[in-house]
Order: sequence, then structure tokens, then C-alpha cells
Amino acid sequence: MADKIQNAYESSKNIYDDVLTQGNFFSRLYIKLFWSGTDDNEIARNVLSYIPDNFSGRLLDVPVGTAVFTERKWAALKNARITCLDYSMDMLRQAEERLSGLPHIQCIQDDVGSLPMADETFDIVVSMNGFHAFPDKQKAFRETWRVLKPGGDFIACFYIRGKSRLTDWLVKNILAKKGWFTPPFQTEEELRELLQKLYQKIDLHVNGSIVYFHCVK
Repeated sequence: MADKIQNAYESSKNIYDDVLTQGNFFSRLYIKLFWSGTDDNEIARNVLSYIPDNFSGRLLDVPVGTAVFTERKWAALKNARITCLDYSMDMLRQAEERLSGLPHIQCIQDDVGSLPMADETFDIVVSMNGFHAFPDKQKAFRETWRVLKPGGDFIACFYIRGKSRLTDWLVKNILAKKGWFTPPFQTEEELRELLQKLYQKIDLHVNGSIVYFHCVK
């Protein structure tokens, strides 16, 4: 399964950024038709707004993807120590190119299901557009919780099912079969229940079939 996911993201590396940022007519049409016009750029801004501009602690970005949304924010956090992790080497190489020359940022290849960090290492864990692709979501939730300090922030966004029949059809019949998304997928209610078991405070929002949230451990 992991190899299928990696191969899928390798095959899409040349169109990945355009689709997420709606960089051309066809990507905008795709988002409008299949994702109810959800604007990933707006969601990314909302997610990153949870992180103070003067943040100076330790931050984990998993998966970093190509850093298309996070490049400017991470570059500006010069007093922070940022670890960018991805399973896909192709995505990671693109992120490394964007973040090159920034000594406060480290890029590593590894698996979110078995993070190579000690317990309670990070002040913030960020996961943008990752959980709908992770093959073992329970392990991913446990590991991101494990490496987060008490009182730390877990910030994420990803696809949830049950909000749009057309989007759910697309995910089930195309995206999951290609390896870009990996079932099972949670509903909003299932996600809320899980987060409430792990975190003290939850600020959760839904935009179309995408959820974004900020939790405090």
C-alpha cells in the first residue's frame, strides 16, 4: 500500500501544485465540479493562521508535500526549528528545493505511522492534506499525538466523507484506486469523536468536503 501511494504521488508530481493551488483553467474546473469549488488556498491560509508569526519553538510538518502552501510561512519563522517529513521522496525533493538555504528547516524522509522522534518533542504538529492519504490513520493520529508536547497544538486539514455525493464518488472510484487517497475515510462526527478522546480543546471547521482544525493537547 505504501508503495502504491508513493508511486501515485510520483506520477502526479508535475500537476500536484497546479491542482491544489488552482493554477490553471482545468484545475479550477476540476475543483468546481468535483469539490464544490472548495478553495485550498483559503483553507491553507486558515490553517497557517493558527501559527503565530513570532513562533520560536519546534514544529513538525507531516506530510510536507511540495511545501507549496508552507514555503513562505516556514521561511519567515527564522527563530523556530522546523522538521519537514514526507514518505514520498519526489515530494520531499521538491520541498527541499523550495526550502533550501534555510538553516532552521530540516527535511527528512520517513513514515508518519512510525515517527523517528521521542515523545513530546514538538510544540506544534501540522498536517496539511495528509490524513486522507495515510494508509494507517489510527497510527498516524497516535504518532502525531505522541510526539506533541502537553499543551501543544495539532493543526490539520484533509478530506472527510459524507458532505458531497459527487466528491465521495470521485474519492472512492478514482482517487483511492489510483493511490492518492487511502480508505477508510472519516465523517465529521467520527473525526470529532476521535479528536475529543485525544485533545483538550478543538476548533473545527468544514469547507465542502474538507475539514480543518486546531487542537490543544
